[in-house]
Amino acid sequence: MYTLLLLIVSNIFMTFAWYGHLKLQGKPMALLILMSWGIALFEYIFQVPANRMGVTRYGFSVVQLKILQECITLAVFSVIAYLMFGQTLRWNHLVSYALVVGAVYFAFLGKPAHADDKAPGNGYEIRHESPASQRAGAAAAGESSDAT
Repeated sequence: MYTLLLLIVSNIFMTFAWYGHLKLQGKPMALLILMSWGIALFEYIFQVPANRMGVTRYGFSVVQLKILQECITLAVFSVIAYLMFGQTLRWNHLVSYALVVGAVYFAFLGKPAHADDKAPGNGYEIRHESPASQRAGAAAAGESSDAT
């Protein structure tokens, strides 16, 4: 599934943007910030289409995408933390990761509660109605426009 692959690649860039600068001691903070922003651009190049495809092509809710992304983040982070910093996972880290995996399981149980649980496939649309058209719509429905 392309959404998973794109989220994994996105998280690799994100982890380097957030933590890679820790390996560059003695560099000016402004340079480190600019480098992190440059890396983060690539994160978004993969993350935006991953989320869009997740919603429009695969029918994920935004909640499902977020919890899935968090699980992927932990997996990618764990590998990079070990390879770059030599940090290994302890038992309490594994328990906390298992709880996040459990959260993914529960987030994907059943179907979304209603159609509004998903972002629209063609983007959001903001509509502005005049007060006159709001009153006309309320009158057609047999409601008072003064009711709260």
